[in-house]
Amino acid sequence: MQRRTLSPRADWQGKVEALGLIWHTAAGAPYWNESACYVFTPAEIEAIETATRDLYLMFLNAGEHIVANRLFAQFGIPGWCEPLIIEAWQAEPPALNYGRFDLGFDGRGPPKLFEFNCDTPTSLLEAAVVQWAWKEECFPTHEQFNSLHDSLVAKWSDIGPYLAGDLVHFAHAQESTGEDAVTTAYLLDTAREAGLAGEVLLASDIGWAAGKFYDLQEREIRTLYHLYPWEWLVSESFGRNLIENQGRTVWIEPIWKMIWSNKAILPILWDLYPGHPNLLWASRNAPASDSYVRKPVLAREGANIHVVKAGREIARTDGAYGEGRVIYQGLFDLPDFGGVRPIIGSWSVDGEPAGLGVREDGLITGNLSRFAPHVIEA
Repeated sequence: MQRRTLSPRADWQGKVEALGLIWHTAAGAPYWNESACYVFTPAEIEAIETATRDLYLMFLNAGEHIVANRLFAQFGIPGWCEPLIIEAWQAEPPALNYGRFDLGFDGRGPPKLFEFNCDTPTSLLEAAVVQWAWKEECFPTHEQFNSLHDSLVAKWSDIGPYLAGDLVHFAHAQESTGEDAVTTAYLLDTAREAGLAGEVLLASDIGWAAGKFYDLQEREIRTLYHLYPWEWLVSESFGRNLIENQGRTVWIEPIWKMIWSNKAILPILWDLYPGHPNLLWASRNAPASDSYVRKPVLAREGANIHVVKAGREIARTDGAYGEGRVIYQGLFDLPDFGGVRPIIGSWSVDGEPAGLGVREDGLITGNLSRFAPHVIEA
């Protein structure tokens, strides 16, 4: 794996905006960073694909283990949600079943799992569309590990006949950067390409009356894609109405994603697959060595992370998740390209590897990380 310095395209901002990436600059610096690209060999891509398939199967088995043994208390999931999760896991309602495995990889050893972002994963448009267009213009003879757009469209086509109603609502939170709005709009585009009708609304505009959810036009919400975490949804004033709704609304993704997207699953994976080459040791209670990462089970954007190496804290972040449950995970030394450290986001759709994106930051990948495109070179 190499990091290659490049000259950005003239008017790169206009080119990515034309593809929908209006959130391309953060804190005065490019979020979409085409002043560099990552170059992978075919063997390295194969290693990432294999790890992605294997990790997905491990998550399936871990889900079965958690549901069968009722381990929800380890996740901090409200008790009233447990029957809903069990029912959804066993019934297998329609789902895109997509997500991003965040991996540590240096091209020498096997990829190592940091976490699975599979409830509200972002960096989707840039991984699926923007970096492909960049490759076609800048490296037209190269390959790229990227079938993400076609995989998502195909999955919408697959589940379309099983969705409820004739309109899919797409909800996201109101936030200042526009990242969630961009991601939601892109998912809506993929659904429309699959022949489905859709419309966007804010999660705060979801209404409730007489056992049904409604939008602002008083249309019943029968199928809802939500870029809004399940732990937030169940905490809303209408959260417990999920029980009364009794499955009338189809949720994309289903509520069982609460167990896969929660980092409390990492120690369970380690218990089930101790020493697996794609896993880092993980513990609920205490570090297993003097080099580790302490992370909240539900933190986002790299918040409230502590990185300890040889017994000394070398990095930490603040945030709003300092009082919640935490887990400890083995430290992986990310490759260092002059202070820039990349994390591999390997995308999976229905268990199949579908592409990757690279985000760059320091020791902790936070909300000001930068996305760099990639190519494959023999």
